[in-house]
Order: sequence, then C-alpha cells, then structure tokens
Amino acid sequence: MDLAKNGGDALFILLGAIMVLAMHGGFAFLELGTVRSKNQVNALVKIMVDFAVSTIAYFFVGYGVAYGMHFFIGAEALAAHNGYELVRFFFLLTFAAAIPAIVSGGIAERSRFGPQLIATAVLVGAVYPVFEGVAWNGNLGIQGWIKGLTGAEFHDFAGSVVVHAVGGWIGLAAVLLLGARSNRYRKDGAVSAHPPSSIPFLALGAWMLTVGWFGFNVMSAQTLDKISGLVAVNSLMAMAGGTLVATLIGRNDPGFVHNGPLAGLVAICAGSDVMHPLGALVTGGTAGAIFVLMFTLTQNRWKIDDVLGVWPLHGLCGAWGGVAAGIFGLSALGGRGGVNPGAQLIGTALGIAWAFGGGLGVYGLLRATMGLRLSQEDEFIGADLAIHKIGATPDREASW
Repeated sequence: MDLAKNGGDALFILLGAIMVLAMHGGFAFLELGTVRSKNQVNALVKIMVDFAVSTIAYFFVGYGVAYGMHFFIGAEALAAHNGYELVRFFFLLTFAAAIPAIVSGGIAERSRFGPQLIATAVLVGAVYPVFEGVAWNGNLGIQGWIKGLTGAEFHDFAGSVVVHAVGGWIGLAAVLLLGARSNRYRKDGAVSAHPPSSIPFLALGAWMLTVGWFGFNVMSAQTLDKISGLVAVNSLMAMAGGTLVATLIGRNDPGFVHNGPLAGLVAICAGSDVMHPLGALVTGGTAGAIFVLMFTLTQNRWKIDDVLGVWPLHGLCGAWGGVAAGIFGLSALGGRGGVNPGAQLIGTALGIAWAFGGGLGVYGLLRATMGLRLSQEDEFIGADLAIHKIGATPDREASW
C-alpha cells in the first residue's frame, strides 16, 4: 500500500511540475508577443536561460534555504519513496523560476543579458527562498508570531503572495532602477506607442499559462490524498471573472483580454482551497479590474515603463489574492474557515516589503557595479541583434 501511495504521490507532483514547466513557455511567448519585433529572440532566450540558472541556484542553495534540505547524499537515499523528494524539488523549482520570468517582462527591451542572469541566481538562490521558507515551512517563527497575534497563520495555498506578489514587487524595483525605454516618454509629455508585435503569440502565451495554472494550483496539494476539486473549480471561476471584467473595462483590447484570466488566476492562488466558487469569481473579477486600471495608470500617468505590466498583474493582483483569501475564505462568506483577515494583511505586507527591499538591493548593486541597461545604440537596433546577433525573421534567406 505504501509503495502504491509513494508512487502515486511522486507521479502526481511530477505531472504538476511538468505542467508548471510548460507555463515558462507561456511566459516566453507572452513576452515575445508583447515586445517589438526587434526584441523577440531576446524574450525567448532570456526565459530559457533564466530557467537553467534558476535550476542550479535552487538545487545548490535555494531549496536548502527554504526547507533546510540538500541532495548531497547517495543516489540510493535520494531514490527512497520513489524519489518523491526529488520531484517535490522539481515542482517547487518551477515556482522559484517564475520569479525571474515575471521580472523579465517588466525590464524587457532595454536590459543587459549578463547582469540579469546574475540577478536571477541571487533572487532564486537567496531572496525568494527566505520568504518561501517563512510562509511554507514555518521558518524564523514568523508564522507562529502571526498566529499569536491573530489566531491564524498566514495562508497562501499556491503562491499569490509567495510567488506572484514577490515576483511583481521585485519587478517593480528592477523597472524603477532600470528606467524607461528610450523615447517612451517624450519631452513634450506625450507617450510613444509601442504596440504588441504579435497578438497571436501573446494569446498563445496566455493560453499556455492558463492551462498550466491548473497544475500550479491543484498540484500544490503535493500528495494525492490532499487533492481537491474545489481548487480546480475556484481557479476556473477566478479565470472567468478576470477575463470578463478585463474585457469589459479594457474595451475589448486584446492585451487586456488575454491578461484578464492571468490576473484572476494570480489572485486565486492563495485562497483556492478555502473559498466558495462565488467568492473565487468575485476575487478573479476584482483582479481583472485591478490589472486594467493599474496598468493604465502605471504606463500613462505615473510613467513607469513596466512593459508587460508585471507589477499590476503579479504584484498587485497577488497582494489582492493574499488579502482576499482572508475575506472570502471565512465561513461566514461560504468559505471553509481557518483564515483571518489580519493574518493575511500581515503576511502580504511582509512579502511585499521583503520583495521590494530585496529587489532594490540586488538590482541597485548590479546597477552600481556593472550596469543594467543596454547602450542607446544597442537599444535602438534591438536586443536580438545587439545580444544574439540574429533577428526573429531574418530579412534574407540563403539561396542555396
């Protein structure tokens, strides 16, 4: 019986890891479709190499920081229980690697390649795992402190705050330190339009993320006996709510339409296991509104050049998800209970503070020591030619 359970659990979480791994292709295509054509190759390469760097950083450092475990033992010991701990590492790695994938969208089109890889290693190896361990492993006694104050621990089932808000607020720090793209905001106060280069690729990325998200949320149970259809349907309802509200407020703009479901899914991660589906619908719909309104304010009024809107999408919708879990998870509102609004506010605020401070520290140090931006000439010709020496669609093909 134990053998069957161990094997089933290992397969379950492995399938989740594969689904979330596929989401990284979604990050790549979402960025590819949003940036200008001269930066499409760079978008693809960044996400691929960032994942590889994340794997090394999380294997050697990050996983140990978060969970106090390492893999420097014999392969026979690692294979125990059908290698469950190894595939659990794989699953949680795909979450950790989402941090640089999120940041990548905000700093697109003008960031240097090398410094971003260094930032990825530090963020995945040291910054992100600290809060991950606090929220999901009880490190530093902070969960106990929150429970002593409010009567409940901070609840984040699948990472609205731990992954998305943390990634989004690190992204905001990086965007502020990097500065806007050249000529994005003109001296006369006008905003230069940079429309998406490919709506079909943008849509493909959004769909890949949406489908993979059900592995992100449902498989966060981590064992078969804890799987819940409630998580799946809540994710579905939040996705639908985010899509419809973003479509309505965004006036059918395809960029808003395809980011709407992502906003809803970001927000539902935290409380997907405790909310009623109607609460999930409201949570997702609110997130769709947050994204459209805050993306517009960020770009046009505050002139913060966050290319894919990673701060409103992940930073703000993730924070809303953390708070919403403490509201719609209450039994009085049809939820399963066991949550407290005060605990959710404290945990969310701690995640935001740690992420923004960590982002300022990492990217500030890199800017001071080696620089973050491409030269003005390289930015003009595009990161594809400047960094990778080839464009997405070469002008000429060989005639032989």
